[in-house]
Amino acid sequence: MIQMEYYLVVSTIMMFAGIYGFFTRRNLLAILISVELILNSVDINFAVFNRFLFPGQLEGFFFALFAIGVSAAETAVAIAIIINIYRNIRNIQVKNMNELNG
Repeated sequence: MIQMEYYLVVSTIMMFAGIYGFFTRRNLLAILISVELILNSVDINFAVFNRFLFPGQLEGFFFALFAIGVSAAETAVAIAIIINIYRNIRNIQVKNMNELNG
């Protein structure tokens, strides 16, 4: 059986990769992918802690499913916003977002 620490190491690597990508990327889609990495690492933690701390219960898995649903809705809304930004200014770089003011 795989130990809990291995899952947590993978989750931590995903979390820090997402945080690094969020702060270093200039493209809105790359930032969105970084946010999804962060949310997926949280989902792994929900499932792992449920499996190892409360093996007979399913609360962690339900929290993970709920978080997956919320992140899917968030992604759909974010992509719709990014498409509208692209239609207006023909660019999705973060440095060009000040053009939306006027």
